[in-house]
Amino acid sequence: MPRLAQTAGLTEIQQEILATVRQFVDKEILPHATKLEHEDAYPQDIVDGMKEMGLFGLTIPEEYGGLGESLLTYALVVEQIARGWMSVSGVINTHFIVAYMLAQHGTDEQRRRLLPQMATGDVRGAFSMSEPGLGSDVAAITTRAVPDGDDYVIDGQKMWLTNGSTSTLIATLVRTELGTPSPYRNLTAFLVEKPAGVGEVSPGLTIPGKLDKMGYKGVDSTEAIFDGYRIPATAILGGEPGRGFYQMMDGVEVGRVNVAARACGISIRAFELAIAYAQQRETFGKPIAEHQAIAFKLAEMGTKIEAAHMLMVNAARLKDAGERNDVEAGMAKLLASEYCVEVTQDSFRIHGGYGYSKEYEIERLMREAPFLLIGEGTSEIQKMIISRGLLKEYALKR
Repeated sequence: MPRLAQTAGLTEIQQEILATVRQFVDKEILPHATKLEHEDAYPQDIVDGMKEMGLFGLTIPEEYGGLGESLLTYALVVEQIARGWMSVSGVINTHFIVAYMLAQHGTDEQRRRLLPQMATGDVRGAFSMSEPGLGSDVAAITTRAVPDGDDYVIDGQKMWLTNGSTSTLIATLVRTELGTPSPYRNLTAFLVEKPAGVGEVSPGLTIPGKLDKMGYKGVDSTEAIFDGYRIPATAILGGEPGRGFYQMMDGVEVGRVNVAARACGISIRAFELAIAYAQQRETFGKPIAEHQAIAFKLAEMGTKIEAAHMLMVNAARLKDAGERNDVEAGMAKLLASEYCVEVTQDSFRIHGGYGYSKEYEIERLMREAPFLLIGEGTSEIQKMIISRGLLKEYALKR
C-alpha cells in the first residue's frame, strides 16, 4: 500500500473491504473513467459492480440486510472510489446519506420497508434541500407541503439533486407551516418514492433532464418540480412534522465527511499522476523530480494530503462514537476541499502543457476539484460553522 493517507487502528474486515475496493477502482474505474467522463455517460457497469460488492448497503445495519459498517469505513471507501472517479462516489453518496437518516430517524415501518431494498441497491436514494433561489439559507425554503386530509400536497421547485433521475427515493426538505416562532421548526423532511426516469415521473412530480456541468459528469444532477404532488402523511421521515431541519443537518454532517473523503481521493490521484510524471519527464538532462522546485511541490502536496486525511478520519470517528462533530466535519471539509484544489493545480503545473490536453487524466481532475469547494456548503459556510462552534466553546466567563 502507498505511504500516504494510511489509517491506524483498522480492523481486518475494514482492511479487506478497502483492499477489495481499491482493486475494483484500479481494474474497473480508472481505465474507463476519463472516456466516460468526456462522454458524460452514466457508469452503469461500474454501478452494477458496486451493487454486486454490496457497497450500497455498506453502512445499513445488518438486521436490514446491510454490512453494518461505520462512517469511517464508508469515508475510506469513498476516498478510494473518488480516487478513481469522483462521479462514481456521487452515485453512492446521497444514497448513504438517505440510508443514514432512515436508520437514525425513520419510523420502524419506514426502516423495515425501505432499508433492505436500499441495502441491495434496488431502492436508490437522493437528498434534496437546495432550491433555485437559495443555497445555504435553509430557513428561506419556499417549497411547501399543505395538509389535505391524511395527505399533504407539495408545491415548489428543488435544485441540484444528485441522482435525481436514477434515484427512486428522495429525502426532501419542505416548509410546513406549524406556527412555531423558529423558522427551522416549520420544516419537515418527506420521503418521496418515485420511479427512475425523467419527465413527469409521478402525478405532480417532474424531473427535468440532467443539468450540464463543467465537471462532475456522468452522474445525473437534476431539478425536481412539485406541482400539486400528493403524498401521505406516513411519508414524513420519523412520522412527525417539524423535525426535518435537524434530521437533514444530521445527514449533512455525514455528507461533509463524505466531501472531505472525496477531496482526499482526488488529491491522492493527482499526486500519483504528478509523482509518476515527474520521474519520467526529463529537462536539462535529468528527471524533473530531481529539480528542487518540483521536489518541493511534491513534498507540499504529500503533506497536504496527509493533513486532510487525518482531519477526515477524526471527524468520521467522532460521529461513529456518537459525539458532536459539526466543527470537526466543517474543518475536514474546509481543509480537504481547499487542499484538493491546490494539490490538483500543482499536479497540473507539473504536467506542464500536457496537463491542458484531454488525453491526460489531470485535465479531468482539474474540472472536478472545484465542485468540492461548494458541495455540502461552501468554504465560507464551513468557516461560519467552525467559528461559531469555537466561540461557543471558548466563550469568556463574564
